[in-house]
Amino acid sequence: MRRYVRVALLCLGCGLCSLLYGSSQLALEQEPAWGKPQARDPAAPVRRQRAGGGRVVAAAAGSAGRGEPELPDRYDFMKTQPAEKMHLAVVACGERLEETVTMLKSAIIFSIQPLQFHIFAEGQLHNSFKGRLNGLPYQGKFNYTIYPITFPTESAAEWKKLFKPCASQRLFLPLILKDVDSLLYVDTDILFLRPVDDIWSFLKKFNSTHIAAMAPEHEEPRIGWYNRFARHPYYGITGINSGVMLMNMTRIRRKYFKNDMTTARLQWGEILMPLLKKYKLNITWGDQDLLNIMFFHNPESLFVFPCQWNYRPDHCIYGSNCKEAEENGIFILHGNRGVYHDDKQPTFRAIYEAIKKYSFGDDLVNFLLQPLELELQKTMHTYCGRIYKVFIKQLTKSIRDIYDRRSKGS
Repeated sequence: MRRYVRVALLCLGCGLCSLLYGSSQLALEQEPAWGKPQARDPAAPVRRQRAGGGRVVAAAAGSAGRGEPELPDRYDFMKTQPAEKMHLAVVACGERLEETVTMLKSAIIFSIQPLQFHIFAEGQLHNSFKGRLNGLPYQGKFNYTIYPITFPTESAAEWKKLFKPCASQRLFLPLILKDVDSLLYVDTDILFLRPVDDIWSFLKKFNSTHIAAMAPEHEEPRIGWYNRFARHPYYGITGINSGVMLMNMTRIRRKYFKNDMTTARLQWGEILMPLLKKYKLNITWGDQDLLNIMFFHNPESLFVFPCQWNYRPDHCIYGSNCKEAEENGIFILHGNRGVYHDDKQPTFRAIYEAIKKYSFGDDLVNFLLQPLELELQKTMHTYCGRIYKVFIKQLTKSIRDIYDRRSKGS
């Protein structure tokens, strides 16, 4: 009998507890949402963020921005991310010091994020580069490293004499700069007319197969070199120009390339010398031709950007044939064939001289843009000069953007 009494009392106690629990839950459901303190979900990710003074603060992700008042244990601190550093490489030999410094200067003037320069130069130029770069202001905006010219030991002489002195050094950058993930390579005769940041952003547009980005060699096949004269495979309809080359070097180092030398796919370091041996009697433009051959066999690996990112005399000396530049201006000027230093293309030379003479700190409108426009008006007797406004369209916008950022305190 006692056993049944105990069971009955136990059931009565459980029923009373269930009734009390149900009442408490009903009261909680009727409580206004804004008055309900929310405990962090143990499965929710935790952001570790640095507050003032270097203190690390843990905050629950996703707790703010829902209309609830902020509680002391749920403050969401502003996360400050370090600025992304953009890596830019150039190879300078012979009399290219001044031209290279002017190119680097144009990158510094317009770019927003910090720049890391990788300068490959002959030994006799190292001290001159250091002296010139150390004398530039805005040291916090860029850093640089100077490297010697280096090629694989067993074939160094052959690589160095290919096309122009040291030009083929660019082919070995993925193997030398092993710790650099992405890189923008440019020739010494490049001038930036808008921030490096903007071409750097193309890396985010790469799909899963892209390893590099370049512009076409020509827009107009009737004046194209590769489609008329090349004795080797080349990319696309008119080939590609390697004077401005954006690279995801991690992908380049990992990729196995299709080729016409063996059924086996070869990695970057394995394919260069066999390519040179097979085609050295058929190539005219050295390392650029080798890149064309490589991307002919691996077209899915190349991202092609428009001609205004690599604008050369060929785009205007026979009449304007870069429609993107006509619409939006020139973003990167490429003065190949020495046009910065002779009188064949005075429009190109005028822009080079204007940036070369500009002193950091001077007003960009009064000491760069306006004097340049006056000089460009003197070149209207040439085909390129007739469209001189295309040359300063983006430059004008870039300068305006600089002053806008300064006025906003950024």
